[in-house]
Amino acid sequence: MQGVSPQPAIYPEKSSPETPSVIAAVDLGSNSFHMVVAHDQHGQLKIIDRIREMVRLGAGLDDSGRICEEAQERAIKCLQRFGQRMQEMHAHSVRVVGTNTFRHAKNNSGFVQRAEEALGHPIQVISGVEEARLVYHGTTHSITGPHGKWLVVDIGGGSTEVIIGEQREPILMESVQMGCVGMSQRFFEQGGLEKKRFKNALVEAKLQLQPIIASVKKLGWNYVVGTAGTIRTIDQLMRELGLSDRGITYGGIQALIAELKAAGQMDNVQFNSLAAERKPVFAGGLVVLKAIFSELGIGEMMTSEGGLREGLLLDLAGRIHHRDTRDRTVFSLMRRYHVDFKHAARIKTTALHVLDQVSGILEIDRDLAYPFLIWAADLHEIGLDISHSRYHRHGAYVLDHGDLLGFSWNEQRLLACLVGNHRRKINMEMVEQLPSQWQAQAVYMIVILRLAALLNRDRVPKRIPPVRVTRHARHIKIALDRKWLKRHPLTAAELEMEESYLKTLNIEVRIGGLEQTAR
Repeated sequence: MQGVSPQPAIYPEKSSPETPSVIAAVDLGSNSFHMVVAHDQHGQLKIIDRIREMVRLGAGLDDSGRICEEAQERAIKCLQRFGQRMQEMHAHSVRVVGTNTFRHAKNNSGFVQRAEEALGHPIQVISGVEEARLVYHGTTHSITGPHGKWLVVDIGGGSTEVIIGEQREPILMESVQMGCVGMSQRFFEQGGLEKKRFKNALVEAKLQLQPIIASVKKLGWNYVVGTAGTIRTIDQLMRELGLSDRGITYGGIQALIAELKAAGQMDNVQFNSLAAERKPVFAGGLVVLKAIFSELGIGEMMTSEGGLREGLLLDLAGRIHHRDTRDRTVFSLMRRYHVDFKHAARIKTTALHVLDQVSGILEIDRDLAYPFLIWAADLHEIGLDISHSRYHRHGAYVLDHGDLLGFSWNEQRLLACLVGNHRRKINMEMVEQLPSQWQAQAVYMIVILRLAALLNRDRVPKRIPPVRVTRHARHIKIALDRKWLKRHPLTAAELEMEESYLKTLNIEVRIGGLEQTAR
C-alpha cells in the first residue's frame, strides 16, 4: 500500500474566531487511559501534549461487573494527574469517554462520581459502534493515501473495532467484545506461552469474529490500516526482529508467535519494542490480530498514529464549529422514520420560545436544554412509524437502544426520556435513570416539550400565544393569553387535563390564563 504516511496535525474543515484555544480529549480504555491536548492555530489543531498511563481497569472487572478497589484507586490517581494537567494547560473544551470496561461495569455509580470529581469533567460512556466511528475518524485523518475503501482495525483492552469506510466516511462499523486484556487473562494467565494456549485462544478469537466476517468481506476493501497500542507494538517488533521491512504481515505474525512459544514464559521475552507494562496483555492481542488476518485473508497491514483520541478531538472541534455529528444522526433518524418535518419545526419553535420565557425563572442549564429540546422536538414522533398506539414509548425505545452516532449512553437516555414523556402519563423511572445532575433539568425540559406539543396538537400553523411563567413556593404557574384559549377550546381543555399528568413530577405545575392579553 503505497503513499501511506503519518500526518502529525489534525485539520478541521473550518474554524472561527470563537474557537477555544485549547481543547482536550480523554480516552478511558480498558487497558490504558490517554489524554491528548491540542491548540487551535488559525483553523489547524496542533497536538501540544499527550499523556498515557497503563491503568489496567479491565483487569479489575470481575464476572459480576464490579471493578475491584485496587483498579479503582489506580484509575482515580491517574485521573487526578490528568485533571491537574488540563488545569495547567487551561483547556477550555474537554470531552471524556469511557469505553468497554465502563460499558460492562455494573453498580459502579460511586466510582464514576469519584472519577469525575478527580478529573473535573463528566465521563460519557459510548457504545462500541460510536467508538468504532471515532476510531475511523481519527485514523483516516492521520494518514494520507490513495482513494478507495479502507479497512481499519483497532485492538483495545476490552473490545476490537473493525471498520470499513471510503475517504472520510465510515460505511460499516463493528465492535467485537474481545480485546488484549480479556484474551490474555483467559488464555495466558501467569504469562504461560505454551502451544496449546495459543491454539485455544485462536479458536475463541475466530468464534468471536464469525458474526461480522461475512458483512466485512461482502463490502471489500482496498487498503488495511491498524491503530492503537497492541497493533503499533507488533508493527515495531516486525522491524526489530527483521520480520517485515514495512507494515505487519501474516508471516511476520506467525514468526512472532513462534518466538513467544519458544520463550515459554512472558518473563523470558526480552524485546526492546515491548514495554514491560504491555507484556501481561501482549499475547492475547497478538492472537486477536492473527485471527483477523486469517479470517479476512489480510496479507499486509500498515499502521496509523491516529485513532480514538484523535477522533475525539476532531469530533469536539466539529461541535465547536457547528458540525455536530449528533445533528446528522437526528436528521438521518427523521428521514428513516418519515417524520413530518414541518410539524417538528413548529414544535421546536414553540419549545425554544417557552425556554426563553422560563430561563429567567427556573434554574435551567441552557447549554444542555437548548440542543436536547431541538433534538427531542425533531424526533418526538418517530414512534408513529412503528405504531400509533403508545408511539411515544416506541420512539423512546428506539432512542434508548439504538446506535446513535455522536451520542453517549446518557445522552441517549436523556433524549429517550424526553420523547417518551412528551405526552400521556409520565414515567419517572426514566428520569431517575439519568445522572443526578440532569434529573431536575430533565423535568423542566419535559414540561416545556409537553407544552409545545399540546399547543400544536391540531398540526395547523398558527400564532402561539405569549407564555408567562411564575414560580411560587410549592408550584410553578404557566399562564397563557385568555383570549387565545377561548379561540382554541380543545387546547384549553387539554391544558387543564395536563395538570393531572404533571402531578407525577416532583414539582406542581398549574396552567391558567393571563388576565390581560399580552402584546
